[in-house]
Amino acid sequence: MSKRIIILGCTGSIGSNAVDVVRTHPGDFKVVAVSALRSRERCEAFARELGARAYVGEGAALRAVEENDADVCLVATVGLSGLMPTLAAIGKGMDIALATKEVLVMAGELVSAAARGKGVRFLPVDSEHSAIFQCLASQAGAPADMVERLVLTASGGPFLDGPADLSTVTVEQALNHPRWKMGPKVTIDSSTMMNKGFEILEARWLFDVPVDRIDVVVHPESIVHSLVTFRDGATLAQLSPPDMRISIQYALSHPMRLPAERKPLDLAAIGALTFRRPDESRFPCLALVREACRDGGCAPAVLAAADEWAVDAFLKGRIGYTGIVRAIETALAKAPKSACESPEAVLAAAEWTWRTLSSSIS
Repeated sequence: MSKRIIILGCTGSIGSNAVDVVRTHPGDFKVVAVSALRSRERCEAFARELGARAYVGEGAALRAVEENDADVCLVATVGLSGLMPTLAAIGKGMDIALATKEVLVMAGELVSAAARGKGVRFLPVDSEHSAIFQCLASQAGAPADMVERLVLTASGGPFLDGPADLSTVTVEQALNHPRWKMGPKVTIDSSTMMNKGFEILEARWLFDVPVDRIDVVVHPESIVHSLVTFRDGATLAQLSPPDMRISIQYALSHPMRLPAERKPLDLAAIGALTFRRPDESRFPCLALVREACRDGGCAPAVLAAADEWAVDAFLKGRIGYTGIVRAIETALAKAPKSACESPEAVLAAAEWTWRTLSSSIS
């Protein structure tokens, strides 16, 4: 029996790759609905091809969830727009194939509690969290108290070794990722390593491991996607060529592994794998994430909303590249200390952040 799938954000990088996975395995998946914010023509074309219902525009993702039933909801929207559809899908008992980082970054405690209450599983789509998920699954879903450390790998993005003066970086340079082809928001986040900071917070909620036991290591080859060190000293890693369809397919097919016509990993041809610690003076977003985590409450929501505002402003030419970090620092410094125990509180924190930055940064 095929799994029923909803794809939210079907025209983005993750969504388009998910459609490709479904094309490859038409007997294993049945897409019942797809959504997009703006790309009506592509969304409707996917819907026709897959025999699904199409939803386009503001609120489309939420409507797609509310008006359809599915086994798995793939959340691949941009930013905070994924929160309410995720909660709605959880409320209907759908497992969540999660690609939108901000959902757990901004509302991790809230969303995790909702998932536990409904017995819903998170099926990580990011290659790093998928790697950890697969390593833990190989140990029969090892509980958190068996885990010593989680190690997230990072490509280092386009600015790992230069230029020395990041204030000169252009939009075109920042969008030129050396390994992955992604949407503009996540590509810029990769260049600042904010995406890796978000992944630390995501891993905290996905795997119930404290943030101080989650590390980051730079691995430019992007072959080792993450590692888990257990209490007995053993470390497991998941390796594969850098192809997002691998982790997307595993999330959709879990616990099964479906075949794929992809070039297998050839370690002898690669020759060597390298690792190094991230330079946090060059990538201060990692420290900002840990600061927000220590502050707790709505600070992670403010962090993510500030990053969303700043990346958009950079892409539109309103601020320079180093202005992204300055905007996030400004928002965290001014943020009121408050709890984020409801979707309304999360949305209010985000809206406060956007208003504050719009009025204080030209």
